[in-house]
Amino acid sequence: MACSNCSSGGGVPKGCKSNGSCGTGGCNKLPVFDWLSNMELPSTEKPFDWVEVRFKNGRKEFYHNANELSLQVGEAVAVEAHSGHDLGNVSIVGELVKLQMSKKKFKPEKQEHHMKVYRKASDKDLVKWTDSRALEQDTMMRSREAALRLGLDMKISDVEYQGDGSKAIFYYTADDRVDFRQLIRELAQLFSVRIEMKQIGARQEAQRLGGIGSCGRELCCSTWLSDFRSVNTAAARYQQLSLNAQKLAGQCGKLKCCLNYELDSYVEAVKRFPSPNKKLKLKGGIAFFQKMDIFKEMLWYATDSNPNDWIPLKLQQVDEILEANANGEFPEDLSEFRFEEVKIEKSNGLQVADFVGGNAEDSITRFDQPRKNRGRNRNRNRNRKQGNQAQTNKK
Repeated sequence: MACSNCSSGGGVPKGCKSNGSCGTGGCNKLPVFDWLSNMELPSTEKPFDWVEVRFKNGRKEFYHNANELSLQVGEAVAVEAHSGHDLGNVSIVGELVKLQMSKKKFKPEKQEHHMKVYRKASDKDLVKWTDSRALEQDTMMRSREAALRLGLDMKISDVEYQGDGSKAIFYYTADDRVDFRQLIRELAQLFSVRIEMKQIGARQEAQRLGGIGSCGRELCCSTWLSDFRSVNTAAARYQQLSLNAQKLAGQCGKLKCCLNYELDSYVEAVKRFPSPNKKLKLKGGIAFFQKMDIFKEMLWYATDSNPNDWIPLKLQQVDEILEANANGEFPEDLSEFRFEEVKIEKSNGLQVADFVGGNAEDSITRFDQPRKNRGRNRNRNRNRKQGNQAQTNKK
């Protein structure tokens, strides 16, 4: 729950020296940066009395600060729960809470019962919280054994104990509906706590467990991504990616969330290209679209008479041909517009390219050339030492 920057030195945090902006996964998981932290409200205006509290693995809830406690980001607080009390860290205070409530469509006036902040967490609360968190791994493994023994088609992926240790939430994934009434009875008897089962999706499971993606970085959903947008194969088609399920799927088995990151740029770039359904009309036939390269602004067309010969054209050339077709003009042959790439010269089987500003010291093979005089100098030094030793012995 903490990082090395927290005042507790890596234990359960009582506060954050960086005011929640250190950017580490421990104390700032799924963060919301407070852009209003350096702004002061008018003295006549009462501070907003709601706060956002973060629990394990990014679970966040809004609570009413009815006692008007002076709370800072990162402080551990005891909050009201449906039974007993829970412990969490304050993630947002002040006016930014209003924006988060509006984003999540949370309306305090329509809540029948306002969940309240009881107090700042005491040392006794933190010790109880730490002891409860230490039981989660063992509880999860034993609950998996119980589900397997009962033959339930479900996977228990995480367990979260309430701050006072009186309740445990079991997060599970399942393809179909599962009757876990007998499982709840066994778990309640086994752990002597109140049991709550919560079904989550594959993406939520990856978010809670974390991991390393194919890019070599920690998963976006477990670090900074706060909501999930729908991802479909159209995003891969726009970006001209191979529809390979193994390459497009993430740790959760679903399409990667990062397919949406550059999608808007590709959609905007594709608008400059003609529709694939448009054909180039020639005097000798018709040319059909085959593929395109957005970065190089290249399109490939093949004529109906020779479909295996794909002719590369620049986007500007295609626009000129389409404009000529609209005016009733038809080119003789598409080959006269073929775009020829500049070939790289080859020397001794190796490709040689011009290097602007290069010199002999910038050659990548300069370390591979052997030093011819190295052995000769070694022999000369050995002979000199032997001669000096012989003169010393003679004296």
